[in-house]
Amino acid sequence: MSDTPTTKFTDLGLSEPLLKAVRDKGYETPSPIQAQAIPAVISGRDVMAAAQTGTGKTAGFTLPLLQRLSENKGKKVSPNNVRALILTPTRELAAQISESIEVYGKYLNLHSMVVFGGVKINPQITRLRQGVDVLVATPGRLLDLYNQRAVKFSQLEVFILDEADRMLDMGFIRDIKKLIAVLPRDRQNLLFSATFSPEIRALAKGLVNKPLEISVDAENSTAEKVTQWLTAVDKKRKPAVLTHLIKENNWQQVLVFTKTKHGANKLTKHLEAEGLTAAAIHGNKSQGARTKALAAFKDGSVKILVATDIAARGIDIDLLPQVVNFDLPNVPEDYVHRIGRTARAGNTGQALSLVCADELDLLWGIEHVIQQHIERKVIDKFIPANELGESREIKPLKQGRPPKSKPSQNSGRGRGRVEHKDGQRSGGNANGNNTGRNNTGGGKTKSGNDSSRRKKPEYDGTGPKPRRSIQK
Repeated sequence: MSDTPTTKFTDLGLSEPLLKAVRDKGYETPSPIQAQAIPAVISGRDVMAAAQTGTGKTAGFTLPLLQRLSENKGKKVSPNNVRALILTPTRELAAQISESIEVYGKYLNLHSMVVFGGVKINPQITRLRQGVDVLVATPGRLLDLYNQRAVKFSQLEVFILDEADRMLDMGFIRDIKKLIAVLPRDRQNLLFSATFSPEIRALAKGLVNKPLEISVDAENSTAEKVTQWLTAVDKKRKPAVLTHLIKENNWQQVLVFTKTKHGANKLTKHLEAEGLTAAAIHGNKSQGARTKALAAFKDGSVKILVATDIAARGIDIDLLPQVVNFDLPNVPEDYVHRIGRTARAGNTGQALSLVCADELDLLWGIEHVIQQHIERKVIDKFIPANELGESREIKPLKQGRPPKSKPSQNSGRGRGRVEHKDGQRSGGNANGNNTGRNNTGGGKTKSGNDSSRRKKPEYDGTGPKPRRSIQK
């Protein structure tokens, strides 16, 4: 679905302070999701939108949200109250949304705050006593604050559930339902998701009321401007192949995804030993370390960022040229979210996968979900001893939830495992230090010990524990 090419931000009903902030960013023409969502949200309609990552959906809800709140600024926020709540699955994504609100709302007299796990909770409690217009939060930390009566929703006007599909994948459905149950009935609801799976539609039934439904891309489609290819390689030679490609092609900025935290640390050490600047981010890193590593990657002082899927939807860099799948993900849909880190905002990029023979079943699952075969290239210096099998014929996706891939027998012990649960439950919590009108999380915390056991999902100390009830 596409909009008229002549559509401009000035046509969408945004106020001059917001248009000035948009111009400061250098934008004139809205993306399809922005062109459709912004007028609907400003009008007060509930919206249910499906858009793949990198389509500009964050601005698609932050801009009209700020417009609505600024129009009703006569309302004074009571202590501990919030006027708008944005719920998102991970710390990195929460920080990204908070930054977007700060950038677009800089000419407005609105106050916002972000809360997530991994740093101390007391500064947040103190800041919330003043009340905030916009609160960006992760589910577990928000429940902690609500149960301590640090946050109230009696003045809530707008509720936004972002990355709803990822929320469900990470096991937050119970937390989401608890939070929805305590929100006032009279509110505007916005639901954003990469897909409209049956589970998302079931959740939407109890959330949105006669929503405008927007879908700008086919479900689980990959960005058109991403060049995808793979090379077959023996598992033990993956670090050497990655090092060769980075040096041979003089890659200056590379995001690399691994399956485990231990693997991320091990690969980072290898790259550093080869004279390359690299950093790792995953659930066992403190929030301060994760923020520092991401900032260094963005400013170019670190060329290679090695990440687990915890960061797949929380890294927002417009000109990121390369994404590498060092390990293929167990869940095929995660491949889409990983490579969506490149070719953002209309730019081009490439996504490379290093695939060993043990990962053939995972490759089949990915190609089925994206409905295309990934081009294969041979690197002469690294012909694998264990040949990678051929791709299967691609059959049309069935209606409903796509089948999960089944790892081959040689890699079966990691079957279906969700690596990280980054829901930010209590234990370490997000800082509420005031940085002007907008607050972002920060502070110090102890990092947990790495656990790479294969018999149970890894737990980063901040999300809901796997297979355990999270009653409050």
